[in-house]
Amino acid sequence: MLPFTYYTPTKVVFGPDTWKQAADLVAAYGGTKVLLHYGSDRVKKTGLLPGIEKLLEEKGIGYVELGGVVPNPRLSKVYEGIELCKKEGVDFLLSVGGGSAADSMKAIGYGLANGGDVWDFYDFKRKAEKAFPMGMILTIAATGSDMSNSSVITKDAGGIKRGYGSDLGRPLFAILDPKLTMSLPEYQTMSGATDIMMHTLERYLNNGGSMDLTDEIAEGLLRTVMRAAATLIKDPSNYDARANLLWANSLSHNGLTGCGTDGGDWACHRLEHELGGMYDVAHGAGLAAIWGTWARYVYKCNPGRFAKLAVNVLKVAPAADDEATALLGIAAMEDFFRSIHMPTNLRELGVEPTEEEYKELARKCAITAKNNLGSVRVLHEEDMEAIYRAAY
Repeated sequence: MLPFTYYTPTKVVFGPDTWKQAADLVAAYGGTKVLLHYGSDRVKKTGLLPGIEKLLEEKGIGYVELGGVVPNPRLSKVYEGIELCKKEGVDFLLSVGGGSAADSMKAIGYGLANGGDVWDFYDFKRKAEKAFPMGMILTIAATGSDMSNSSVITKDAGGIKRGYGSDLGRPLFAILDPKLTMSLPEYQTMSGATDIMMHTLERYLNNGGSMDLTDEIAEGLLRTVMRAAATLIKDPSNYDARANLLWANSLSHNGLTGCGTDGGDWACHRLEHELGGMYDVAHGAGLAAIWGTWARYVYKCNPGRFAKLAVNVLKVAPAADDEATALLGIAAMEDFFRSIHMPTNLRELGVEPTEEEYKELARKCAITAKNNLGSVRVLHEEDMEAIYRAAY
């Protein structure tokens, strides 16, 4: 077990109709003029956004709106938000939607609080010294942005997708109402479930440090997400499954499942970021498409860890040795992805890279990772290209 610091300052308000506490929470944290930041018009059509507006008006809190955040949120929208907040005298940020709206909001918060070009943080040229006050109303279980220190932004020019992590970016509060996730299409729900699992798998599958309690939490979280996803395929309105998925979303990415480890591998996330930047695919689906190939490429460097996942989470009967058990577990995980209608290779994802694009994907990933990626096995540019090619 390695030493760790566990920091979770976000106040979580969880349960049905908790979104109705939004205005009270904004006021409690000193907000008097709010940016309501969201993606599609779904939050309008469901009545959520008009309901929040009414609550703010009744509380005497002003607001301005900025919608149009897309999956793989764009830097141009972040710039637009920064300028709008300056112009309107906004003093609090509130995202309403999923991880994309949350990530965009966090970037706006860094830009407002620190000045200069906000892309500097995502381009690793600066570190944020402060962040704007912000909260979140989550409508999808996926990214864990509500309790995490990270956000991911795509630069429009060149499709460069980069993540930035800072504890300053953890929201002051997060409202998690499982009922708000019930109107999601199946693909978004299952892509979100996959993302939740990957946030835990990235930490669980490592080559440095472990802690029995952390492993038990991680394994239990993975089993819970798999059960919830299987339930929601058949019964999309099942409240308990939605609630379990939403809470797992938070716990998978607030650092809990990485306590006592080396922090995790994160190769799949970095590899997928380049796929998302180039092809604009759904993040969870992209992770599912790359995971099996990555796992087969690296598992021999720590077969015992993969075998433990196979037995404890995927209920695989132990084979002759850890390597054989690990391979059975990787196949079982891919079977699960197929059962929830997620892709397990690039073809199923709808991506057909050209020769030049394979090289470009690997080159960009190597630059971001400084040609040194992963914990289970350290990957270099040639390894990254090999994984992309094998994933097709």
